[in-house]
Amino acid sequence: MEFIQYILKLGPSVMLPIVIFIFALLLGQKPGRAFRSGVMIGIGFIGIGLVISLMLNNLGPAAKLMAERFGVSLTVVDVGWPGSSPMTWASQIGGLSIPVAVAVNVVMLVLGLTRVVNVDIWNIWHMAFTGALLHIATGSLMIGLAGVAIHAAIVFKLGDWFAPVVEKYYDLKGVAIPHGTSAYCGPIAVPIEWLLNRIPGIRDINFNSEKIEEKFGVIGEPMIIGLILGCIIGAMAGYGADLVMQLGMQMAAVMVLMPKVVKCIMEGLLPVADSARELLEKKFSGKKFYIGLDPALLLGDSQVVAASLLFVPLTLIIAAIVPGNKVLPFGDLATIGFFVAMAVGIHGGNLFRTLISGFVIMAGTLWISTQTIGLHTILAQQAGTKLAAGVTQVASMDQGGSPITYILLQLFNPDNVAGLVVIGVIYIASVLLTIKYSKGISKELKQVEEQSTSYKA
Repeated sequence: MEFIQYILKLGPSVMLPIVIFIFALLLGQKPGRAFRSGVMIGIGFIGIGLVISLMLNNLGPAAKLMAERFGVSLTVVDVGWPGSSPMTWASQIGGLSIPVAVAVNVVMLVLGLTRVVNVDIWNIWHMAFTGALLHIATGSLMIGLAGVAIHAAIVFKLGDWFAPVVEKYYDLKGVAIPHGTSAYCGPIAVPIEWLLNRIPGIRDINFNSEKIEEKFGVIGEPMIIGLILGCIIGAMAGYGADLVMQLGMQMAAVMVLMPKVVKCIMEGLLPVADSARELLEKKFSGKKFYIGLDPALLLGDSQVVAASLLFVPLTLIIAAIVPGNKVLPFGDLATIGFFVAMAVGIHGGNLFRTLISGFVIMAGTLWISTQTIGLHTILAQQAGTKLAAGVTQVASMDQGGSPITYILLQLFNPDNVAGLVVIGVIYIASVLLTIKYSKGISKELKQVEEQSTSYKA
């Protein structure tokens, strides 16, 4: 247990390279190549951390000022995943969640219930968070661990269902994203895609950063879009001209740097993923496997980065109008890309549709995160988290606003039956549509593969 806690303290930029290095050796890769893969992954995560810090340290204050300037009065600050994950690992459930989640993955693989081989140990914290809140709500460690197992099983299946989207849109073959907000937010975008495809006129609206660049030239380049969005956010925050221009340049840098640092992760991960997939498919003839990786891989897409910046002011507006919401978006504003990344893929990079899906996703996230404030605050207190002066409650959009966590909390410790019915019906219906949607995309990919094979022959 102490060893696990020590490893967790290393953080993803050190822990994941170690896991990948060991995994690569087990796959038969040469030590030098395996070591290089691990180091590149560590570099990539450090790079992402720097870019996210750039956004958080500069967008965060601007967002708070913007909220105050426009009279958005929300009492509980979103601490984001940077605040929630350490609390979770420090809980009684934290260290126990890793063997539980790994065991669930192994059992599901053996029984043929999933094709996802998860190597992203760090993001098991999402499952652990659910378990920690269940433990607090019910007082039962066994129910908490059951919550970890159930959450794990659900996200491994989400990894299966969205793997065709990851392959088709993001061109990441043999990769699944079974973790975090990208996985559990994905189903919400599917019924919206289905609906928009059936509305005349609306179904033909399609714009993205490439089309903007094609139409407007240099003004439409991703870095210029980042510059403009940063300046707009700065102006809405009431900044002077100097700070407006600084924020604009910082967001332009984000648009350019994020895809570059993600390439470092891909350079380290993809050879390992390919080796693992080939080995498994060779050993289990006729079966296709996916390597479960971090959703940070999706942040390198220009549409995801553009959507991330657009949703900074939009999320604050949504927070102000969601009935009963008490959460002021802050800590997760820099990582909104995780919330909308799968929606971007589902909508084929169409930012118009992503804005609609993102609106629904963020509204639901904020409503749910408001419902979990009490348990989240107890988690922070038990972890010994030092809160700022005058702060008595905490919340988070990432995981604190997860429908999976909320549904399990209400099933094991109901205190809002109406909320359970509404969220449960919407989410389960979305998941059922996702299964059907996934089969359709898989069929398309298979046909393309068969045509390609036929053409080569």
